Amino acid sequence: QLQLVESGGDLVQPGGSLRLSCAASGLTLDGYAIAWFRQVPGKEREGISCIGSDDSTNYADSVKGRFTISRENAKNIVALQMNSLKPEDTATYYCAAGVCPINLSIASVQTSWYASWGQGTQVTVSS
Repeated sequence: QLQLVESGGDLVQPGGSLRLSCAASGLTLDGYAIAWFRQVPGKEREGISCIGSDDSTNYADSVKGRFTISRENAKNIVALQMNSLKPEDTATYYCAAGVCPINLSIASVQTSWYASWGQGTQVTVSS
């Protein structure tokens, strides 16, 4: 059974960078579509990026050009490089296995399409 664990969250100043990792145990991530979501208290969990089994990628408009998703098969992780961070990026970030749509924004997916959710990692962007 695939189990995912997020790490890399931290407190960072606006304009700074962080790199989140989604690590797998139990199975190899190669061949799985992996998505990153984020959630702030009182709001729904929103999809922000995904990488398909063919390494196609999809980004929400809110992070496009600032965040980059990638696979590191040797480490069995999916990374999310976050640059030019803004206070509105403050959230708990989760990864999950599911789909990475081609003709639909990741921001429009349903969380019910995903499984093997990690416990989340907190990102706080503040001066």
